[in-house]
Amino acid sequence: MTPQETVERALALGKADDCIAIVTESSTANLRFAGNTLTTNGVARSTQLTVISVAGRSVGVVSRTAVRDEQLPEVVEAADRAAREAAEAEDFRPLVAGAETSPDWAEPAAHTSIDVFRDFAPALGEAFAAAEAGGRRLYGFAEHRLSSVFLGSSRGLRLRHDQPEGRLEINAKSPDMTRSAWVGAATKDFADVDVPALHAALEQRLAWAGNRLELPPGRYETLLPPSAVADLMIYLYWTAGGRDAADGRTVFSKLGGGTRVGETLASLPVRLYSDPAAPGVECAPFVVAHTSTRERSVFDNGLPLAATDWLRDGRLTSLIHSRHSAEVTGMPVTPAIDNLIMTGPDEGRSLEEMIAATERGLLLTCLWYIREVDPRTLLLTGLTRDGVYLVERGEVVGEVNNFRFNESPVDLLSRLAEVGRSGRTLPREWSDYFTRAVMPPIRVPDFNMSTVSQAS
Repeated sequence: MTPQETVERALALGKADDCIAIVTESSTANLRFAGNTLTTNGVARSTQLTVISVAGRSVGVVSRTAVRDEQLPEVVEAADRAAREAAEAEDFRPLVAGAETSPDWAEPAAHTSIDVFRDFAPALGEAFAAAEAGGRRLYGFAEHRLSSVFLGSSRGLRLRHDQPEGRLEINAKSPDMTRSAWVGAATKDFADVDVPALHAALEQRLAWAGNRLELPPGRYETLLPPSAVADLMIYLYWTAGGRDAADGRTVFSKLGGGTRVGETLASLPVRLYSDPAAPGVECAPFVVAHTSTRERSVFDNGLPLAATDWLRDGRLTSLIHSRHSAEVTGMPVTPAIDNLIMTGPDEGRSLEEMIAATERGLLLTCLWYIREVDPRTLLLTGLTRDGVYLVERGEVVGEVNNFRFNESPVDLLSRLAEVGRSGRTLPREWSDYFTRAVMPPIRVPDFNMSTVSQAS
């Protein structure tokens, strides 16, 4: 059966009061390389079916992969049975109703193939040759995923979204393997990946690392590139649940009760927002929820999404709310959206221009092994990786040791000294989960490098 036929049959088989069926067809293509040589490549496909049955105010959810046609009645019956046996759902709301059908609902599911690397692979080969000639070794992978989501409900919705996403990570090593540099890129189709520019950046960073310096822990003026900023802001976004904030559990909780919505959090008028139609990082324009959490509800499936400001002019304007949590807290309905964008008060300078304007400070490559220390302040700890460089009088003078850092992204916003020009970036730590980010480089006058790290 086609995904659309699976949706229709699941809805017809359902015996509960209401039903939602979600079919996701995904395909991936990848290239992996090591020591300036391609090592593996491949293509894979997968299908996931989620059936959500509603009986009265109770819900049952069953998700399965690779469901055969003859197994479909069993999956639907399991969801119906789970709904009948469940207690009332706290987040119950009538399903989103309407006769809306996506214009491309009937089209076949989209699939990627190894052909997505048609122009990228030769450019990567040229980078291998240049690296070999320069005594460097390149390691990494390129991956492209294309997912088609088909969502149908007994209330009439027939919605579809095709989501392309790609990522590239390259790690360069010096001939003696003592120096390391990393670059990453996020893309929809690999047509916009500038391999020569990425390789040139790796070559430059390995050259910077030729002069090794040792610095003690402490607070340093620090330039964080967009990738590092993305990792911190994504973590902030993931913890911006309105229900948890209203219950006094997070950094967004107000002393004495309520939330900090309306408070100014940033020292500069930055904007942090999500928009399903944002060019280059487009994502599903409706809620797709396979399970309910404190921030998300299966009853909201199909709810339209629109551009949402989380911070505007440095002020906290919204937290993540389902229909249920919005009603409980008296806040607007602002569901999570699968991209994140941060911009400064103006066009801002490039990272290179920010380096040139630095009297003395550190330049990071990326962050790694980020973990939460204190949810009430959103204090995070983690490591720097693949290059921390010392900048003096506008020039990089060498590589310094790695550090463990202790910082809260919320507190960091209050200490911003400069926000640079935003562009699409790949978060290093969260690239398995979140690739649609547009972030600026930032300058922080006193980034907390708490201890020296032996990590490379």
